[in-house]
Amino acid sequence: MALLLDLLTTASMLFIVTAGLMMIFGVMKIVNFAHGALLTLGGYASYVVTRLHVDPWLGWPLAMIVGVAVGMLVERLIVRPLYKRPLDAILATWGLSIVIGQLIVMAFGREVQFADAPLAGTWSVLGVEYSAYRLVLVPVALLLCLLLTALLTGTRFGVNTRAVIMNEDLASSLGIHSGRVRFITFCLGAGLGTLAGAMITPLSSVDPNMGLPWLISAFMLVMVSGHSMASLLVTCVVFGSAQVLVSTYANPVLGGLTIAVLAAVTLRIRPKGFSHG
Repeated sequence: MALLLDLLTTASMLFIVTAGLMMIFGVMKIVNFAHGALLTLGGYASYVVTRLHVDPWLGWPLAMIVGVAVGMLVERLIVRPLYKRPLDAILATWGLSIVIGQLIVMAFGREVQFADAPLAGTWSVLGVEYSAYRLVLVPVALLLCLLLTALLTGTRFGVNTRAVIMNEDLASSLGIHSGRVRFITFCLGAGLGTLAGAMITPLSSVDPNMGLPWLISAFMLVMVSGHSMASLLVTCVVFGSAQVLVSTYANPVLGGLTIAVLAAVTLRIRPKGFSHG
């Protein structure tokens, strides 16, 4: 039972971490390599809340506000001029992640810090005592998937977004402001990135490089799952389960490589990932 809970909670954490990257890649076809730095910013938002001795739940909205604010600046100043040059955008966001990392070091130092979990203790699930906070992340991930799917498929913004994805020139000729769609999407993706950092930090620790391992896994998951949030959730369950099983029964180091290896094999067989027939 504990292993099953490990599988579910790991898949949930992977989805939460990857959703923001998927938002930006799905609409803009740009891989935001600053996503790891945004996760780290969210982690430090949780840490600041802990240091201020206020309710740890406040780390979530604080992280979201920081992420949206940073997203607004980055989209306006760095990403907007590079929409037609995706490779340059990747390099620019990678450079930005290094800058953010250095600013974090200047502000907080290189030491590993710890943030309080909003929910302490364990809950009993079918006789197994399990971390209450990890369990809460399962419904959070499902709710996030439902909300994002509803946003992208059931709202006017979602219709406009799909029009921009399919044919930006035609969408513009129909009166859809593609620049605004991209701006909102990037800000939302950045906010989801920092929110994810705040959510996962209480389960481990925070340091200036904490986002990098997560960025690699998230990048691989996005490449494999295509553009659908539901398909991303399924991919996180499959790949996250494989990672936990390999870590448990073989070796934790091999477990850390599982997602990258599975993604490489999947893309070799299906170069366009799962969501394309």
